[in-house]
Amino acid sequence: MADPAYIVDGVLTDGEAWVGIATTTVDPAAAVVTFTSTDDGQVGDFSQYMDLKVVYYVRHTEAATWAQIIMHLNGDSGANMYIGQELRGNGSNVAASTPSLKTGGGMWYIPSANATANVFGCATVDIFDINSGKYTSFMTLPAGDGGTENWTALLADTYKSQAPVSSVDFTAIDGNFAVGSMFSLFGVLPRMVTA
Repeated sequence: MADPAYIVDGVLTDGEAWVGIATTTVDPAAAVVTFTSTDDGQVGDFSQYMDLKVVYYVRHTEAATWAQIIMHLNGDSGANMYIGQELRGNGSNVAASTPSLKTGGGMWYIPSANATANVFGCATVDIFDINSGKYTSFMTLPAGDGGTENWTALLADTYKSQAPVSSVDFTAIDGNFAVGSMFSLFGVLPRMVTA
């Protein structure tokens, strides 16, 4: 078996902290985008990473200005499996909330069919300590322009399971992700050498 990329001539080396795992560009429109661990010791095997990071650029197809996106870990959409806090603002107004019942994490509104043409929302999602045996915490930083109003937010959530994260999926609620929506998944490696 070949040495992993962080061992060069038998010596442990510091590689890139972020490893590109996969990118999905939606075409045709789809309601769900899923990333699943390959469990084979290669780049797509989530078990070798400390954290996961997702960057997305998305638009919804629902006939509205804003539509909802939600994330599930390990395919778990059970009621009360996710808890979180949200802080959002649009430059004029600020609001905070604690959703009482969550069947997914990182719930957020993205530009939809009635928003300004060709405008996509974006976000980064940091999923922490995915193999730690603790509940998994994650933070979503989304932003979107609906044409008549713009929003940005910080969502801090916890997935109430101690299982390692083996899949991440994003669902467009009441519609689909528009063609051209893109999701990129990265794995975050630990430091391999001391500073």
